Amino acid sequence: MNDNIVITDLARRFGRFKAVAGVDLEVGAGVFGLLGPNGAGKTSLLRMMATVIRPSSGRLRLLGRDPGSYGPRKEIRRRLGYLPQNFGHYPSFTVAEFVEYFALLKEMPPQRIPAAVASAIERVGLGDRARKKLRTLSGGMLRRAGIAQAIVNDPELVLLDEPTAGLDPEQRVAFRALLRELGQRATVVVSTHLVEDVGAACTEVALMDGGKIVFRGTPGELTAGAEGAGAAGDAPLERGYSAVLAQARATAAAAARS
Repeated sequence: MNDNIVITDLARRFGRFKAVAGVDLEVGAGVFGLLGPNGAGKTSLLRMMATVIRPSSGRLRLLGRDPGSYGPRKEIRRRLGYLPQNFGHYPSFTVAEFVEYFALLKEMPPQRIPAAVASAIERVGLGDRARKKLRTLSGGMLRRAGIAQAIVNDPELVLLDEPTAGLDPEQRVAFRALLRELGQRATVVVSTHLVEDVGAACTEVALMDGGKIVFRGTPGELTAGAEGAGAAGDAPLERGYSAVLAQARATAAAAARS
């Protein structure tokens, strides 16, 4: 099996609320988009993949390992890159110190760290800001520093939650190119509600709603979902997203009534 992510009937509850409600998903190399409205369960699913929280039930295998055990979980984290939707940082750190800190957490060999830090910072377009304090950065620059820490260890699995938040149009175009580059040798999962980012960078996409996967296919197949549906949206992919989401909700409502 070449899939770096294998998920079987995965669920996560917070009290009585089921944020993720029985997800089955297998993802191999390439760039995979995870779409859905706010509250769909995307962040909870990504946090389980990142080993930040544990599933309430179901099975999860990452890079051929079960993260439920300490040893495999530690090895997964060495080979993982993760950008949370909201990430903490020390404002007094420079960009280089911030990225180096995460390289150390990932237990990279010390001799590799200086070159890896410089490369990661350069790849996100912050080479001229490497010695600047994080507190001096704009929101978009801080987001790019977060992306740099996620890729500093050249990870086999990259998980990015709303990575383009705060980026201007030019930066988003550059980021999409970086995604395509990463996807040539790693499994990259991008959680977002911006469908244009998915259409430009992802080879496959899944749509979540109500904690479940309600669609999986290519961006072209998602676009085709709008044919004859009269769905809302300014672009074909947006109309496909709206149409597929509306159909999934209608199907769920009909099932609940029966």
